[in-house]
Amino acid sequence: MARGGFPGMGGGNMQQLARQAAKLQQQLQDAQEQLAAREYEAASGGGMVTARVNGKHELLSLAIKPEAVDPDDVEMLSDMVVAAVNAAMKAAEEDSEKTMGKLTGGINMPGLF
Repeated sequence: MARGGFPGMGGGNMQQLARQAAKLQQQLQDAQEQLAAREYEAASGGGMVTARVNGKHELLSLAIKPEAVDPDDVEMLSDMVVAAVNAAMKAAEEDSEKTMGKLTGGINMPGLF
């Protein structure tokens, strides 16, 4: 067995692989931090309701125009809120998948992000 390695593998190759893995891990961590800091906004109801979320999928703000508030149709307002929040969350998720996919070559790596 090669000293400090596995049979059939030179120690230098293992060190290079370990360095590459450490570099990829750092890149993934940096990307996760950048994604968490990003903000995404989406609107519904023709701009009557606007939701803003961050990359951690936290709702940061929800703006509702006064004319969207109709006491006789609270259900419509509720639907607009849900639609705006879901659209903003989807934008955050798609950005995360795109960004992380560039680093992982499209390979799903559960637990990393």
